[in-house]
Amino acid sequence: MKYLIVGLGNPGVDYAETRHNIGFKTLDALAGASNVVFTPSRYADVAEIKHKGRTLILIKPQTFMNLSGKAVNYWLQQEKIPAERMMVITDDIALPFGKIRIRAKGSHGGHNGLRHIQEVLGTPNYARLRFGVGNDFHPGDQVKYVLAPWGNEEASALEERFKVVNEAMLSFVSIGLERTMNFYNNK
Repeated sequence: MKYLIVGLGNPGVDYAETRHNIGFKTLDALAGASNVVFTPSRYADVAEIKHKGRTLILIKPQTFMNLSGKAVNYWLQQEKIPAERMMVITDDIALPFGKIRIRAKGSHGGHNGLRHIQEVLGTPNYARLRFGVGNDFHPGDQVKYVLAPWGNEEASALEERFKVVNEAMLSFVSIGLERTMNFYNNK
């Protein structure tokens, strides 16, 4: 059985260490822990890992955040994976730093990457894991904040948080979304 795990971010060195690229960073951590590397492919950098008899196709869209739906749709079709076996990892300013929230469906919440995925797929019904990046910014500075690098304290805490997120992704593919949400939400 195949699953598509999508980490949202923006390509390029200018964005590599920003809050908005937490999706890329979590997939990099999962791939590293599994001793696999990403390779450039159509619309995305792609890696594949096996876990408990399941195949996880990890993608980091290279279409920029606002056009993520193009890569997601392509890889769902290419790998013949239904949307209910997909999880999208993204940043969330409504959550404190490091807190995660997993949902089976929902609105894009103003997140342009999720908005484009929903527009292209025509549905909000897919799992998403939101990673809290905090909201320590002045009104009107949201874009500047999410496109800024992590603070020193945050950066040093990321590795521990990646372990929890990676466990949650693997839980999603092995025991299902409902049980994963019950165990990992707000952890």
